[in-house]
Amino acid sequence: MARPERKSRNRTVITPEGVALPFVLATRGARAAALLIDLALIGAAMIATTLTLLWIGGGIKGADFEGGSPKAHAVQALVVIWIIAMFLFRNAWFLFFELGPRGATPGKRITGIRVAARGTERLTTEAVIARNIVRDIELFMPAVFIGGAISAGSDTDAAGWAGAIWFALFMAFPFLNRDALRCGDVIAGTWVVEVPRRKLGQALSVSAPVAAADQAYTFTPAELAVYGEYELQTLERVLRDGRGTALDDVADAISRKIGRAYPYNAERVFLESYYLQLRAQLEQGLRMGRRKPDKHAA
Repeated sequence: MARPERKSRNRTVITPEGVALPFVLATRGARAAALLIDLALIGAAMIATTLTLLWIGGGIKGADFEGGSPKAHAVQALVVIWIIAMFLFRNAWFLFFELGPRGATPGKRITGIRVAARGTERLTTEAVIARNIVRDIELFMPAVFIGGAISAGSDTDAAGWAGAIWFALFMAFPFLNRDALRCGDVIAGTWVVEVPRRKLGQALSVSAPVAAADQAYTFTPAELAVYGEYELQTLERVLRDGRGTALDDVADAISRKIGRAYPYNAERVFLESYYLQLRAQLEQGLRMGRRKPDKHAA
C-alpha cells in the first residue's frame, strides 16, 4: 500500500494515443540532490579542463601573450578554448542531457528522476531550453551578484543582500505549489518525476495468450521496428487493464503508424499479436547488444 506522502505525489499524463500513464512526482529533496550532484560534476569538469589547458600551455616555452609569434597565437587559442569550454559547461550541460532520450542529467539519473512534459508524450526542445534559461535567472545571476559583492567588499553590501533575497525567493517557489514546480517548470510546462528502475514485466503471453493461431497476425520486422521498450510497456499496461476505449485508441494508433488494418472487434487480438512479436524482436536485439529504448531511438 502506497504511503500517504507518496500517494499525494501521484500524477497522470495522457499520451497522444489517449492512454493515461501514472507518474510519481520527484521529491524536493531528490531534485535538490540532483542539482548539487550536477553542479559538483560541472565544477570538476571545469577544473579538469582548466588544469589540462594550463598543462598544455606550460609546454609552450617562451610564449609572449601579447606578441605576434606562433607561440603567442597558440596560447591565445588555448585561452579562447578555455572560455568556450567554461561557457558550454555552464550553459549546455543541462540542455545536452535533458534533450537526450532519458530526459535527465547525470545528477537526475543518479537520484532516479527525470524531466517530463505535462500532458504530452515527450519533451520538446523549446521546453528544455525555456526551463534552463530560467535556471540562469534563478541560480546563476544571483550567484554572480553575491560573488561580486563579496569580492568588492563592503561598498556593495546592498547588492549582496539583493542577490541573497533574489536567490531565496526562487528557491522557496517549489514549496509554494503542490507539484514542487520551480519557475522554469511553470514557464516550460514541465515537471520532474521519479523513474522506477525495473525490467520488462513478465511476458503477457504467460497470463493472456493470443487467440488461436489462425486468428493472430504476423508483422514484418519493419512494422515492429517503429516502436521500442517504452511503447511496449505502454501497450502492456493497456492490455493488462483491458479497457475497451483504450484498446480501440491504441489499436487505431498502431494501425495508422504501420499501415496495417484489422477487422472490426479484433482490437485485442491485433494488439496481443503485435505485443508478443514486438517483445520478441526487442529481446532478440538485446541479446545481440542492440537496445531500442523508445520509438525515437535509431
